[in-house]
Formats: sequence, structure tokens, C-alpha cells
Amino acid sequence: MVSPSLPAYLPTVSLRLAVLQAEAIPGDLDGNIRRAARMTSEAARQGARIAVLPELYCCGYDLPTLIATPASEIPLDETGHVTDPRLTPLIDEATRTGTLALTGAAVRRPDGALVNALLRVDPSGAVTVAYTKQHLWQAEEAKIFSPGTGGEDLVDIDGWRLGLAICYDMSFAAHAGAAALSGAHVYVCASAFVVGAECRAAIYMPARALENTIYSVFANATGGSRNRPSAGASAVYTPFGIPLAAAPTTTEHLLITDLIPSSLTESRSFLHMLGERAQDEGRLPRGAFP
Repeated sequence: MVSPSLPAYLPTVSLRLAVLQAEAIPGDLDGNIRRAARMTSEAARQGARIAVLPELYCCGYDLPTLIATPASEIPLDETGHVTDPRLTPLIDEATRTGTLALTGAAVRRPDGALVNALLRVDPSGAVTVAYTKQHLWQAEEAKIFSPGTGGEDLVDIDGWRLGLAICYDMSFAAHAGAAALSGAHVYVCASAFVVGAECRAAIYMPARALENTIYSVFANATGGSRNRPSAGASAVYTPFGIPLAAAPTTTEHLLITDLIPSSLTESRSFLHMLGERAQDEGRLPRGAFP
């Protein structure tokens, strides 16, 4: 029996996406949110429909500070929504401009578990958890966070489907593959790669794009803790794994690029790996994938 989990359609209009490469000050949730709101406003002014912020952006990626300041956590209520008033500046900008924002946060679930999450801030004003990090970075994160369960949940916007990841998730080819087989056209990875490690992302992210014939988006932080500064160098790659746009290292930067449906069509007309994997797994009949 063929599973319907892999749609055989492609988007029909371009999507303008913004990566908000910004510094997150450890423990300064209010200041980080104000900065995110300012950059989201500018991204929207330039026509972006979606704005992506780095891993743990709300609290800053500094685990000792996070442990010492529980106030940096964002509570999730029993309905699966976030109603934290500290997010108001970002919610207001998303609502005012009609922009969907994704931002990293340390989220405390009702069951008491702390997760490394991506919050989805909708233009409607609703805030929910869009994704929780599946692959935690060794014992450092595993002592603090509970892992997520995978990358099959997608974000839909303007006919585009975005698979989500956080930092170390990109190291696992099957993670992006699961998103692509679920119908993702884009693989978005919010990150906090430390200075000196950004070279890994420059290998992983184009590979994730090429092997799945999808766009990939590396949204990295800059600055942060003096003991663990992030490296910047955010980038977007085409479905052929070719760099489409890149940000500088170490400085705040608004990276805006257009994702084009024809790039998906072109890559998939030449590279058939994703369609053949889908057929091998019984997700689609032979010849059904573009």
C-alpha cells in the first residue's frame, strides 16, 4: 500500500526567506526578543514572508547561564501554546507585518521536561513549539534537555513546506531525509555553531540540500558567551547544493533570499535520488514523483 506522506506537488510561487544572524546575550531574554523584533521588522520591510533566528536565541546559547537562570526558560501550557508576555515585541511585529517567525528557545513543557525548541510565532499572534531538537550535543546538552522525536513535522507557508532542525541535527543525513520524504521543500537548521566549527556546517548543509534536492538554510548565531562565541556564516543552498546567499562571520547580518520553485523542478528532473528513495520505501508508485 502506498503511503500518502510524500506529496508529489511543488510550490508555484517564490518564497522570500530571511535569516536573522544576530547575537543573543546569555540570560537577556528581553533584550534578545527586542533585537529579534527589530530585525523581523526590517526583514518584512524587504518583503520576507518568514524570518529564522538561531538556536536558543531567546536565552542565548550558554548552558551554564541557562542552568543558573531558570527565568530564561519559556513555559509551554497544557494546550501546547506559549503565552509568555516577554515575547510580545516579536509577536507584535509578526502580527503587524504578516511575517512568520521561527526562534530558538529553551522551553519547559507541562510535564517538567526542558527542550531545545524552535518556537513558531504566527502572524495571528499564536506561539507554539514547531520543533524540538532530536539529536542533543553529547553530554553537555543531554544533562539539561530532553530530546525530540524527529524531523517529519513541517511548517507550511505560501505552498512551501519547511522541515526543521537544530544545529547537531544536520549531522545526520537521515534527519533531513525524513523531512524531504515527508514533503519538505526546504531544510531549515537553526544553529549556534561555535567559532572554529562552522566548517562542518559548510559541508553538511550543502550535502543535505543536494542529496534531497531541497533548499537548505543554515541560520547561525554570532557573538554570545566569551567562552563560546558563535561563528555566524549563515547561508542558503540551492537544491543542487550550490551556495545561494551567505552572511559574514562574527557580525549581525540580515540574510534575505528568494526560494524559487523552478530550482526544485530543475534539480529533480536531473537528480532522482529522493523520488527513488520514496519509491523504494513504497511511499509513491513508480514515476509519481517530480
